[in-house]
Amino acid sequence: MNILFIANRFPYPPYRGDKLKIFNLAKRLCVNHRLFLLTFIQDKKDIVHLPELRKYFDKIETIYLPKYLSTLKCAVNVLSSKPYQILYFSTKKFKNLVDRFVCENKTDIIHTQHLRMSQYTYDIKNIKRILDLPDAYSLYWERRAKLNRNIFIKLFDRIEYKKVMRYESIINEFDLNLVCSEEDKVFLTKAHKTKNIEILPNGVDLSIFDNMSHDYDDPDDIIIFTGNMDYSPNIDAVVYFVEEVFPLILSKFPKIKFHIVGQKPVKKVLNLQSENVIIKGFIEDIASEYNKSTVAISPVRIGAGTLNKVLEPMAVGVPVVSTKVGFKGLGISSGEGAILADDKFQFANAVIKLLGDKEYRREVGIKGKLKVSQQYSWDTISYLLEKYCLDLCTQHLPI
Repeated sequence: MNILFIANRFPYPPYRGDKLKIFNLAKRLCVNHRLFLLTFIQDKKDIVHLPELRKYFDKIETIYLPKYLSTLKCAVNVLSSKPYQILYFSTKKFKNLVDRFVCENKTDIIHTQHLRMSQYTYDIKNIKRILDLPDAYSLYWERRAKLNRNIFIKLFDRIEYKKVMRYESIINEFDLNLVCSEEDKVFLTKAHKTKNIEILPNGVDLSIFDNMSHDYDDPDDIIIFTGNMDYSPNIDAVVYFVEEVFPLILSKFPKIKFHIVGQKPVKKVLNLQSENVIIKGFIEDIASEYNKSTVAISPVRIGAGTLNKVLEPMAVGVPVVSTKVGFKGLGISSGEGAILADDKFQFANAVIKLLGDKEYRREVGIKGKLKVSQQYSWDTISYLLEKYCLDLCTQHLPI
């Protein structure tokens, strides 16, 4: 097959999120298929990574879209009915690029990543199209709007939620929609009365994460959180944990350290630094960082889907404590690698129990490692995407 990937972010370096998923899928699918990539570049420095991506993609074309231009576009279209995330990535240059590319290149299937990029492929009717959603985006905004925050932020979130919910019905224009979890699938099926949704989870590169032996007997007393630290849900998560949950843990384990690992920590995150809260910033060898930790946490309150910050430590054998955001997408019972804890007292008590009981840590950790190796390897997930593509390509296109 000739598969065209439409991505909102340049997928290299593949450290987190959207970049990680496209890179790992392409790395495996390119063995048996021809892959093409159309994407934005928001930082011209990314051009140096093109040779690495050309190992997997036969053709790559990019459009430069600086962040200031996207921000300005949102500002001047403040009264638009379109969600800001759609406006942010909207440009006629990219639409022209997509239309020209599909006319000039034999393409069997188009894989569009994120609702943001649906605007460029929803109206292409002569090629089978997949829309790959990291989560139910309207569910993400619904949860944001429910948080107790500044009244003006709350008002903005409610308005954006309504815009996203209306726009999201565009999923009905695609031949197949993919989401990360059963929770997302159920939500979108009900919200938009559609049946063309299947599951494609996030994954883990087992060659990196599964070859470590975690030490449950002599822990370093470290709690770890990972993620891009300029991303709103991650910022909210660490602030909530440090202010509401961590003091309860410190009362039992006063020497415990909380490590915040991730690139681009904003001032709100940097201000959390203390004797017990360590801002580590970007670390390339994230697997080793997990392996040095006693417990991983995901106190995320905004979002949906399956989160790498939960899957990756599970792959190493580190037990995780998570809110329902990220946990529900795993398809596990509490204790099978991750423990569900949805209020600050449950969360603190779950962490405290893991810190104080090495056999319990071992039990939870080993169950999680097994679960990830069975269901969440990128090899398994790329095979599933390949199957979805092949099934679509055998269907007749409308005349």
